[in-house]
Amino acid sequence: MNFATEKKDSSSPITTLFLDIGGVLLTNGWDRNMRKRAAETFGLDFDELNDRHHQVFGAYEQGKMSLDEYLRRAVFYQDRSFSQEKFRRFMFEQSQPYQEMIDLIKELKTHYNLKTIAVSNEGRELTIFRVSTFRLAEFIDFFVSSCFVHFRKPDKDIYRIALDGSQASPEQVAYIEDRAMFIDVARDLGIHGIHHKGYESTQKALKLLGLFTKQKH
Repeated sequence: MNFATEKKDSSSPITTLFLDIGGVLLTNGWDRNMRKRAAETFGLDFDELNDRHHQVFGAYEQGKMSLDEYLRRAVFYQDRSFSQEKFRRFMFEQSQPYQEMIDLIKELKTHYNLKTIAVSNEGRELTIFRVSTFRLAEFIDFFVSSCFVHFRKPDKDIYRIALDGSQASPEQVAYIEDRAMFIDVARDLGIHGIHHKGYESTQKALKLLGLFTKQKH
C-alpha cells in the first residue's frame, strides 16, 4: 500500500509528524560522498576509509562509541599529517540545510498544531552539532536519535519509542523519510509513510493526508 498516493480517512486526522533528519531536513551527516570528499581532501585511501567506516559506524550511531573513538578506528589508527580536530571540523562542515523542507515543517506545525518528532540514525556529536547549528529544536519537539535510544532504523523499536513518546496512534502519524525500506518497516506498524524524493512530491503527499500549505512554486 502506498500512503504517498492514497487519500486518508478524514475521521483519523494526522496529529504527529515523524521526520528523518539527514536527507529530509538537512544533508546527510556523514555519507559515502562526504567520505569520498574527505579522502580526496586529506589524501586518504577511500576504499580503506570506507571499509573501516562500515566496521565501526554502527556502534557510533547507536551511542556505543564516541566520535573521537570512531575517528581513531576509521582514520587515526596510524599517524596522519593532519589533526583529529581538523578532520572533525571537516565532518561538521559538510552539513547543510534543506531550507524549503524546514520552512514547510514549520508552517505545518504552526497551522495544524502538530507534534514533531525526529527519528534519525545519527551519532551523538553530529546530532548535537546539527540540532544546535540549524536550530532544529525550535520546531522539533523531541529527538529519537539512534545515539540516544540505542536502536537504529530499521529496528521497529525506534518507531515504538517515538510512538510512546508522542502518545500518538500509528494512524495519526505521517512519517517523512528518504529511505524506502525504513518506510516499509514503519508501515508494518500502521504508520503513514511518505517516501521523500524532493520537496514538491512530499508536499503533494502531505496534502493527500490532509495537511495543506500556503507555499507556492
